[in-house]
Amino acid sequence: MWWDGGQVVQATQPFEPRRLDTPLDKMMRRFAGRRSRTHTERKRGRYIQARPAQGPTDDLAFDATLRAAAPFQKERSEERRHLAFAIHRSDLMRKVRVRRAANLILFVVDASWSMAVAERMQATKGAILSLLNDAYQRRDRVGLIVFQKDRASLVLPPTNSVTLAQTALADIPVGGKTPLSAGLKLALEVLQRERLRHPDVMPLLIVLTDGAGNVSISHLPPLEEAYLYADEIAREGVHSIVINMEHIAFDQGLAQALADHLKAPCYTAGDIRAESLYYTVRRELNARTPPATLEDRR
Repeated sequence: MWWDGGQVVQATQPFEPRRLDTPLDKMMRRFAGRRSRTHTERKRGRYIQARPAQGPTDDLAFDATLRAAAPFQKERSEERRHLAFAIHRSDLMRKVRVRRAANLILFVVDASWSMAVAERMQATKGAILSLLNDAYQRRDRVGLIVFQKDRASLVLPPTNSVTLAQTALADIPVGGKTPLSAGLKLALEVLQRERLRHPDVMPLLIVLTDGAGNVSISHLPPLEEAYLYADEIAREGVHSIVINMEHIAFDQGLAQALADHLKAPCYTAGDIRAESLYYTVRRELNARTPPATLEDRR
């Protein structure tokens, strides 16, 4: 066990997500297993359009370049005495490419007592297991960070192995204080490292907490420190969501404040169910994926 304290809470069983009779659900079924599409600056990927080559000219779109230069051939008649077709630097067009990119779903879970009762943690674990199964089927990668007591731990380094994830998730205890800033700092480090290894990865950060950080890792007050790391994550352009684990009757707005610094939506768990959390995350993943093209449907 990675922490020698607290109470171990077992996960609820992952569920089989029900099929909704909606256009979104039909689209998900049709394109199951396909990754998100993202623009890439590399020479790999499908050529979808062209733009002026204001910088590098190592991936020219010859068809678009010829079209751009065609209207000027008559006024370039002097040059065409020695050339069949006169092209200027201003005519050069560069390819815009898209390629399939895996999602990286990084869970950052508050396992302190401030996150309310152990039953709520059970439901959270059940939702995470269901998302892990879904991520594996879509060839996405999943990581898990847990913070409690006085530190954060990378319980599950990013992987597409659902077996490893299930094992790591089984032994998470609850209890102790809430080192929120440590969890966010570790999340930032993991995301930066993954982007170096996989430049086209599309990260989604899911923070499950009540936002009530009460442990610092520096001289700063706990919440001020946590918000500094949240601001840095937002500057990195990471798509995040916050799941407010505080009961509505005791909510002080701390989870919403954290979401504001992350520039992320904040969802209230309430009587959290694994199924509702699953669809919340899937909705966020689908919202940032460009619409499928005709070629994608083949």
